[in-house]
Order: sequence, then C-alpha cells, then structure tokens
Amino acid sequence: MKNNKKTSPLLLSALRNLSAFAIYDLSDTEILILLKNARWGNSHCFHTVQCPRCQVEHKAYFISSRKQWQCKHCQHRFSVKSGTIFQHTKLSLRKLLLAVYYFTINSKGISALNLSRHIGVQYKTSWALLHKFREAVEKTQDYTPLTGIIHIDGCYVNNYLRPKNFKHKRIDRRKRCHQRKDKSCVMVFRQQAANQEIIKGADRTLVALVKEENADDMFALTHRLVAPKSTICADENPAYDGLAFHYDLCRVNHSQEYCSIDGTTNNLAESFFARFRRMIMGVYHKMGNNYMMHYANETAWREDFRHQSDKDKFDNVLKRCLKARPSRDLTGYWQGNKKPVAKFGLESLCLEASNDNQYLAVA
Repeated sequence: MKNNKKTSPLLLSALRNLSAFAIYDLSDTEILILLKNARWGNSHCFHTVQCPRCQVEHKAYFISSRKQWQCKHCQHRFSVKSGTIFQHTKLSLRKLLLAVYYFTINSKGISALNLSRHIGVQYKTSWALLHKFREAVEKTQDYTPLTGIIHIDGCYVNNYLRPKNFKHKRIDRRKRCHQRKDKSCVMVFRQQAANQEIIKGADRTLVALVKEENADDMFALTHRLVAPKSTICADENPAYDGLAFHYDLCRVNHSQEYCSIDGTTNNLAESFFARFRRMIMGVYHKMGNNYMMHYANETAWREDFRHQSDKDKFDNVLKRCLKARPSRDLTGYWQGNKKPVAKFGLESLCLEASNDNQYLAVA
C-alpha cells in the first residue's frame, strides 16, 4: 500500500548538513580562517581585519607564531577572540567550535555536564561557556516591534512548593503569603508568519521577565515590543484588558475552550512554553531568576530557527558570539564575580546592547 503520510520538514536530510566529524577534520589554519571570515567577512585577503581598539579595517600585520594580528595604526595586538564573548576563555579554537556545534544541534538544549563530556573540559568551564552563548544570543536579539498577528502569554516559573509529608502540616499553596519569593513569570510575544505555507507557526519571538502578569507591565512591554494596529491574541487574564484600547485584541477563554468559535487561539505562545518547560524538566532542572532571561532567549532562538539547517544555525550562533562584547557577569564567575539580581519588566530587555552595537544586522 502507498504511504500518503507526509514527512515532517524537520526530518529532511538536507537539514543535517554539518557533523562533529567535519569540525574534527579541520586543520588549525582552516579553523582560524573560518572564525576570521565569520567575524570580519569573507574577504579575499587573509590579513584584512578590523582592529577592535581603533575600529579601522585594513591589512594588518599577521604574527604567525602567535596567531595574532598587529594593527598598523595603534600597534594593538589582537586575536580572532579579542573583543568578543570568547575573549577570556583559554579553550582552543577547535573546542570552541565543537561547543557551538553541540549547543545548536540539540532541540531542547544541552546540559553543562553533557557538554563537558563531549569536549573534554570541566563542568565549571562548560557551564560558563554555555551561559556565554546564551548571553550572546540575548545581546544580539532583534527588538524591532512585532507586526501582524501576535500571540502573547505568560508562564510562571520557580513557583513549585513541595507539600509536607503529614496532611495536617500542609498549607494552601494558592495564597500569596505561602508562595516562593523567587516566583516569576516569563512573558512571550510571538509573531505569526505571514506565509503559513512556507513557515508554519511563528517566525519571530521576543521574551521578557515580570514578577506577575499585571496591567502596567503588560501595557509597557506590549507598547515597546508590538507595533500599533497589530492584532493580539491572548487568554482571559484581566491583565490584558487595557490592550483593547490600543490594539485589535482577540480573547480565548481557556477555562471554557482551547479555541474560540471564531478560531482565536494563543497556541503559538503555548508551543513556546511547551519547549521551555521541557527544557527545564528534562535538561536544566533548575533556573535562577538572574539567569532566566538567558534561558528564555535561548528558547526563543531555538523556536525561531527551528526550520534552519544545522550549518545555518551553527553559523548564526558563531557570528553572534563573535559580534557580542566580552561578558562582564561571567568573567571570573567561579572566583566570585556573580551576576546581579534579576531585573523585571522593561529592564529585563537587553535594549541598550542591541542599539549601541548594531546587533540587528546579525540575525
């Protein structure tokens, strides 16, 4: 009998166009050329680079014994990692490429313990390296306002309280006084693709962190992330009531139905949280609020680039890492340099880094 079942586009062999063996087979010179082209463009001359100090693009001196360039204007010596998220790492370029590869090919992320086994480093090294990848993705996020049909929703994290063993000692976990102090909510804004025949679902995703779904934060975030005259699909939460005065607001009452009679849903937001919850339960197990936006932006990147091939995703993350500036929070983390407390609302968005460094061209 003829099988009429269609193959999922994500299972096509054309998407599996990069393997770890291809990175292992690269020579040291080929790896250096690969990183150089990813950072400064695919120029014909190997010596044509841009000095990270004086920002002048020219044919610099190349010191072959140290694999470094020397600027002809300010005499500054720099490598392909200088001024990037990789600046303070001591790993070889091959291990960095392998780490980027394993980070990109896993649909729900990779734990620091697994990555340490793949590339042969300590757990502390792989943990900081993975967070640098997530920070690079967050810094290079495109915060251009979404347009068209936007699905928004919130997902509460760090809200589970283990019940007591004896029944008479158990508390009502629904009351605010009994909830965890680090409870927070990840907000997602997903733009439905214009051509559903080419890309089914959403093509752009933006996230934010709030303490809870309230009218003030919802209005401020929506006003910043969603363009006027857009259509917003949300659930019955009263925090979204104020958006009806500024946007075309469509609602679905999840206590009564999953899809309204007129076809309104917020399934694009729910699909994002499905991947996000499985990343928490199956891979990472625990996420602090100060690093919550790193994980949320990683999930948004995985959702937006789910239809890309392995090589395209690898190139995208590599370019983001080479465009992002060195991390202030992850440099010397295990020596006591901890990330500050989490920011909520509009402050949780990494807007200044995107505007100052012109990261929008990377995506």
